[in-house]
Amino acid sequence: MVTRIKTGNLKPKPRTYISHLPIDDTPSTVAQALKNPLWRSAMADEVTAQLRNHTWDLVPPPLGCNILTNKWVYRTKVHPDGTLDRRRARLVARGFQQVPGLDFGQTYSLVLKPATLRLILGIAVSQAWPLHQIDIANAFLHGELQETVYMQQPPGFVDPDKPNHVCRLRKSIYGLRQAPRTWFHCLAAALTRFGFSVSRTDPSLFIYKSGTVRLYMLVYVDDIVITGNDSALIRRLMEFLHANFALRELGPLSYFLGIEVHRSSTGIILSQRKFILDLLERAKMSQANPISTPATVDLLQQSAAATSPRFSDPALYRSIVGGLQYLSFTRPDLSFAVNLVSQFQQDPTDAHWAAVKRILRYLKGTIHRGLVFSKSSTLHIHGYSDASWASCPKDRKSITGFAVFCGSNLVSWSTRKQKSVARSSTECEYRALATLASEVLWLRSLLHELGQSIPSAPALWCDNLCATFLAHNPVFHNRSKHMEIEFHFVRDQVSKGHLHVHYLPAADQHADVLTKPLPRISFTRFCSKFRLTEPQLAGA
Repeated sequence: MVTRIKTGNLKPKPRTYISHLPIDDTPSTVAQALKNPLWRSAMADEVTAQLRNHTWDLVPPPLGCNILTNKWVYRTKVHPDGTLDRRRARLVARGFQQVPGLDFGQTYSLVLKPATLRLILGIAVSQAWPLHQIDIANAFLHGELQETVYMQQPPGFVDPDKPNHVCRLRKSIYGLRQAPRTWFHCLAAALTRFGFSVSRTDPSLFIYKSGTVRLYMLVYVDDIVITGNDSALIRRLMEFLHANFALRELGPLSYFLGIEVHRSSTGIILSQRKFILDLLERAKMSQANPISTPATVDLLQQSAAATSPRFSDPALYRSIVGGLQYLSFTRPDLSFAVNLVSQFQQDPTDAHWAAVKRILRYLKGTIHRGLVFSKSSTLHIHGYSDASWASCPKDRKSITGFAVFCGSNLVSWSTRKQKSVARSSTECEYRALATLASEVLWLRSLLHELGQSIPSAPALWCDNLCATFLAHNPVFHNRSKHMEIEFHFVRDQVSKGHLHVHYLPAADQHADVLTKPLPRISFTRFCSKFRLTEPQLAGA
């Protein structure tokens, strides 16, 4: 093969980066924003919403109190196709200036689990339920503050009659450390009045059950998805939320948390096309040549090489890898490669960056690929576990991978390094089986809570005969007794009939692609079992 080095052509390749966003007029300072009528209008809308919501009272500054400063944050929001949606100006308090115990107490706030979202989508598609999407405007402004918090007046909108006064916050505002928590409690209280209950399995899921009526509400901060089998009750819920919050009905689910939802004749397809395009542009790889797999078969050895120099821009590495982690929301084919490059964010090398670039080249050729959810006749849970024994060259820890299906739809998967070194392949496979069992039991509990019937006990498939044998028989000897206490619950669940563990050949192990890099033919065959669409089918 003739390369540029062999021919002596060392000039950089010309690159043309195509922007998928409209002309960016986002201001960087308040002075710039106030000179632009469009952005000044957006700022005025934000202040008007604050005043209408009675977010603060103007008071003289008390002596010795902690007065927070604030800033304006500007963002141009776009549709999935890259066209302009709206300009958003957000007044944000500098929460890092808050004092623990004085300005705030508890701050922990729950977020939706990805597996919960995928499970609910699978149920809705299987039972032909509508999927509605809503957005709560200025959501954090609805939370009532329990603490006394003072803040300066918004820059550019200081009251001319009270220029030296400060804002005593009555309700939460963006940037406060407790803002997400107070908003969630406010929303949960309102939904409880309507008749919803908070899920014990995933507290970001709200469930309404009355007779045969089922309504599910998924909450991710201010983005909400609603589905159920009673359209009239869903309309009543919309009216109830309208009366309590500034609600925006966005119609059928189409774009949620950066995930595009496409409808086909058989169900829906989840993809992150726009996110991939933005990620490629951020890494300056919009014109990169595509490749057929995200990792080379010797990736583990390359990542452990000690001779590679440090990468010159660790911040860029972390930014791109963080984006790849979020992209794994709909792309199980990236799970192993992304998990590996994520382990070196503290001190990446050029070899690690080369691995990241290969993933991006793979994405360039699979931009439209997405996860399919189609109608399934049963909600039977079955999962696949696999492990790659002592595969990490640096510490010889094993890698666990599992994939869980509900009916024909993939709802959960994971790739992770085991926490300690396994002394045998049986031990690492049994640990993977235990991890899968924990996830399957959680999903089974969630289905029961949703009021969905499960036809039979979940099935777990493992390609290691010894691990399968240990799951069915209470036999521990010198080579396996050290596993008894940590993983005995798998055998307990099997003996109670809650789980069934089966053996299958390695050639049919769905989770194999989650534990090791594979050549192109094997990689493509295993990915097809995850029901990922091919690029030419994305518009179906």
